Amino acid sequence: MKLHLGLASPASAEKSATASDYGLDNHGLKNLNNVYWNLHTASLYEEIVFRSEGKVMSDGPILMNTGKHTARAANDKLVVKEDSTSDDIWWGEYNRPYPESKFAVLFSRVQAYLQGKDVFVQDCHVGADEGYNLPIRIITEYAWHSLFARNMFIPIEKKDDHKRHVPEFTVITVPNFLASPEMDATNSPTFIALNFAKRIAIIGGTQYAGEIKKSIFTVMNYLLPKQGVLSMHCSANMGDDGDTAIFFGLSGTGKTTLSADPKRQLIGDDEHGWSDGGVFNFEGGCYAKVIQLSPDAEPQIYACTEKFGTILENVVYDPITRKLDLDDNTHTENTRASYPLHFIENAVAEAKGGHAKNIFMLTCDANGVLPPIAKLSPDQAMYHFVSGYTSKVAGTEVGLGSEPQTTFSACFGGPFMVHHPYYYAKLLKERIKKHDVDCWLVNTGWTGGPFGIGKRMSIQHTRALLNAALEGNLREVEYRVDPVFGFEVPKTGKGVPEKVLDPAQTWPSKEAYAEKYEQLARLFIENFKKYMEGMPAEILEAGPKLK
Repeated sequence: MKLHLGLASPASAEKSATASDYGLDNHGLKNLNNVYWNLHTASLYEEIVFRSEGKVMSDGPILMNTGKHTARAANDKLVVKEDSTSDDIWWGEYNRPYPESKFAVLFSRVQAYLQGKDVFVQDCHVGADEGYNLPIRIITEYAWHSLFARNMFIPIEKKDDHKRHVPEFTVITVPNFLASPEMDATNSPTFIALNFAKRIAIIGGTQYAGEIKKSIFTVMNYLLPKQGVLSMHCSANMGDDGDTAIFFGLSGTGKTTLSADPKRQLIGDDEHGWSDGGVFNFEGGCYAKVIQLSPDAEPQIYACTEKFGTILENVVYDPITRKLDLDDNTHTENTRASYPLHFIENAVAEAKGGHAKNIFMLTCDANGVLPPIAKLSPDQAMYHFVSGYTSKVAGTEVGLGSEPQTTFSACFGGPFMVHHPYYYAKLLKERIKKHDVDCWLVNTGWTGGPFGIGKRMSIQHTRALLNAALEGNLREVEYRVDPVFGFEVPKTGKGVPEKVLDPAQTWPSKEAYAEKYEQLARLFIENFKKYMEGMPAEILEAGPKLK
C-alpha cells in the first residue's frame, strides 16, 4: 500500500525489534519493502488507522469491513496432493486435491506479488499443551490481519524467544492477489491452498480473517491424530471441581455462547485437543458471532465488544457517535468479534483442563423436531458425532440465503477434518469409555414447528438443561426412549416446562410433527451411507430406525 504523503508509518522505528533470525527469505519472500515483526496491539492499531484499514469505535474496539467475503469460502479450499501425505487424507468435498505443480506456480506468483510491498509477521504458537505445541508464522498484507493472528493464537512474550522462533507451519495471506482459475486451476479467484509437505498455506482473494484461523485448525486436525491426540471443533469449560465439559457444534449452534458460562471457567471457544493429559485449547483467543448479542443472555461476550484490542468484523455503527448496532445485519448475519481469551474474566489462564465428564453435541434443528436434550449411549454418540447434523444459519458461509439449510458436517467440522471421520470418532469413543463420559444431544434450534412457523429454543431453557446435566441432576429423573432415534429423553427438567421436553406436544399437529421427524430420520440414514465402508456394525446400528 502506498503510504500517506510518503510519511514513515507509526511503527517504522520498532518494526525489527522482535525479528526472528529465521527470516522471510526462508519462505522465498525477497525484495520486500518494510517488514513489521511481531507488533503489539497498540502499534497495530496505529498502523491500521494510518493505512485506513479500519476505524476505532467509541469504547475501544477496532472495526473492519471484510468486503466481498463476509464468511468462509468453503468451495475454494485446496489441499496439495503429493506422495508423503496423500494416503492419509480423506479426499473429497472438503479436501479437494490440488496438483503440486499448480501450487508451485501459484506460490511463485504470490512471492512475486509481494515484492516491493510491506508485510506484517506474527510469530505465535498453537496448542496450549506443551507436548503438542506447534510454532507457527502468519505473514499478512494487512496490519489488521496481523492483529487478528495475535488475538487468535498464542503470542510469544519474550524478545529472545522471538529471535529463536522457527515456524513449523506458515500461513501467507494476500487478499488483494487474485488467482486465475484458467491458469491456476482454482475454483474462483479466491483460494485457500494448503501444502502439508511444504508446511505452508497461501490465502488470496479474501479479506475474511476466519480463513487464517481455520487453516491452522486444519493443520492441527492433520497432525495431532497421527500422534494419538483427538482434535475437536468444540468449545470447553471447567467447573470449580475441575470437571471439564466439551461442546461440539458448527457455527450458529451456540457453542461459544453456551461455554461462556459465568459459573464455569472457560478453556476455549472453538478448537481443542484431547490428549492423555486432558483437554487443551489450540488458540489464545475467541472468534465469536455477535449478531443480536445480548448483554443479558451473553454478558461476557458482549463486554468484549467494548474493549480495546477487540477486532469487530462487518458490524454496523453510527459514524457520528461510533456506537455499535449489533442487531443490524446490513453487511452480514456473520458479524464477528476477535479478542484474546483473557478478555473473558473467568478464562483458565493455562487454557487446559482435565478429562471431560460431559460431552454436549449441539445441533440447530431448523426442522423443529428434535428434543432440547437427549442422553446418548457411546455408540449413539459416535453416530451423531460422525453425522454432525445441524442447520447452517445465514452468513456463516459464502452463498447461504436467509433461511437455514439442513446439513451434515462430519465430526461437527467437516470442512476442517483431513482424515476420514472414523479416524476421529475412534479416538473419541476410546476416551468416552475410558473416562466414563456422559454424552448429550442438545437442540438449540427450533421448537413448535420448523423455521418460519415455530420459534427458536429459549436460551434460558437450554442453559437450565445444561446445568442439570453438569450438576448430575438429570441422573435422577425419568426418561422415555425415542421411538425413531433410540436415545433417551428426560421427562422433566428443573426450570423447563414438560411440554418443551416433548417436541410433539409443542406442534399444532402431531401428524405434521411425525411426518417431519420421519423426513429428518431419512436424511440421517441417507447421509450415513457415505461413511459405511469400514464403520463398525455397532455404530451403524446406533442410528434412527423407521418401520
